[in-house]
Amino acid sequence: MTIVETRDLSKCYTFDSGLRVEALKEVTLKIEEGGFVSFMGPSGSGKSTLLNIVGCLDQPTSGRVFIEGTEVDYRNSSSLVRLHRQTIGFVFQAFNLISTMNALENVCYPMYFSGVSRSRQKQRAAELLDLVGLGDRMHHLPSELSGGEQQRVAIARALANSPRLILADEPTGNLDSSTGKKITDLMRKINREQGVSFVVTTHDPEMARTCLLYTSDAADEEDSVDLG
Repeated sequence: MTIVETRDLSKCYTFDSGLRVEALKEVTLKIEEGGFVSFMGPSGSGKSTLLNIVGCLDQPTSGRVFIEGTEVDYRNSSSLVRLHRQTIGFVFQAFNLISTMNALENVCYPMYFSGVSRSRQKQRAAELLDLVGLGDRMHHLPSELSGGEQQRVAIARALANSPRLILADEPTGNLDSSTGKKITDLMRKINREQGVSFVVTTHDPEMARTCLLYTSDAADEEDSVDLG
């Protein structure tokens, strides 16, 4: 089954000065369920813009987006909330953990908005922190964790509501190469063992070598798309 499809997706920004910037131009792609796909390209090529539109954090100027075969209605806030709660998880370069909450509480947080009982929140959060290798660090604040550990917490948090799709924007961008490889290996493990689909933006060649690559160079017409 196709989990993500875009058709002639374009995004333009118009500024008060009248300047018009085309961030995406007629991007058409399909990503199959269970895939692990990377978007690569230089800064400003539209990688994050595409990810934000697929993740319903932004809307296109024109074109269509389908998640699990259903077209996204960007005007329907209720349907967007359902997608965020039930289908899509997010991992960000800057981790975006809540500084006053420990690791366990950060992972519990998305489940609170999905109506999960407090006891079940704690149980699942503990299971997920064990999964990412942080079972012994669950009561530590983000400031007490390394960058790699914070990103592991962020991955656990993204999995909290059992999404079928995780969108990761430069997840290794703030990490050294060794730690970045561990994060890449962790995401690949989750992809293989749990069947969660991943769409990742990256500058990391190591990550790109492990997955189907969509590149702004569009060198391979079968497996690439022009994000410029």
